[in-house]
Amino acid sequence: MNKVVLVTGANSGIGLALCERLLSQDTEGLQLCLACRNMRRAQAARSALLASHPTAQVALLQMDTSNIFSVISAAHEIKLRYCRLDYLYLNAGIMPNAQFDVKAFFKGIFSSNIITMFATGEGILTQKDGVTSDGLQDVFATNLFGHFLLIRELEPVLCRAGQTSQLIWTSSSNAQRSAFNLDDIQHQRGTQPYSSSKYASDLLSLALNTLYNKQDLYSSVICPGFVMTNLTYSILPSFPAFLWTVLMPVFWLIRIFTNTFTLTPYNGAEALFWLFKQKPESLDPQAKYHSLTSGLGNNYTQPRKVQHGRSPIKMKFTLFQ
Repeated sequence: MNKVVLVTGANSGIGLALCERLLSQDTEGLQLCLACRNMRRAQAARSALLASHPTAQVALLQMDTSNIFSVISAAHEIKLRYCRLDYLYLNAGIMPNAQFDVKAFFKGIFSSNIITMFATGEGILTQKDGVTSDGLQDVFATNLFGHFLLIRELEPVLCRAGQTSQLIWTSSSNAQRSAFNLDDIQHQRGTQPYSSSKYASDLLSLALNTLYNKQDLYSSVICPGFVMTNLTYSILPSFPAFLWTVLMPVFWLIRIFTNTFTLTPYNGAEALFWLFKQKPESLDPQAKYHSLTSGLGNNYTQPRKVQHGRSPIKMKFTLFQ
């Protein structure tokens, strides 16, 4: 029986790299669905996948995780198309209006904090958030709440007797505990909504396991490492092209000393792909699975404990009630 896999944010970057890796392993045994906001880009992604895997089953679904109506409509369509869902990759995300602290950046280059600064953006990145048509903070809605709503709407195809299903979240090395406040879960009063939303997804994954494991639905979270994607480049849209050319050799040099610099979407998708091949009930629900790349270019996955305190319990009551 074919496995049904749905990936949000699948038209570029890590999401598209994951789809390519999944099809390279098993073209005939998958029903792959790309859930994307921009259907023109989604169609281009589908065409690229079919060009290399012409017999693959690749469907498209329009869904904007920042819009409640769009999520509910997409969930309804999924339930019409599929009687079950084996894997739900919660990958869509935004980091809008990123503000870059040039002074802190150049100060960090000449400090012992250089690797952490590049890997997490800590101390050099802030964002100006917006508000959706539903009245929610844009980053919170897109990165977290839309996915949470999707899960709840898809319970009939995710929680079926005799079937094991898996939720897999794309988190970030920028998921900083210091940026998250449960009393301000949408991060309305802060300047790091992206970091807050990604740390919240780590906590939510833990809470989902306490709620759903008895129904054979398991949740895991991954960190792709430092990856050069459209989201990364959009942080510094005014950077001249030559500066990226100068920085890339620096990034490759740093990778010799730290395995978190995965750099390419293919490498960043390593943990997402690795989890596809595991039995979800054997995984550690309190671990974040990191995509790592050695200095020699070898990819591997490593679990690391999520630092959460008592927040997952509170998160459960905050979102699930």
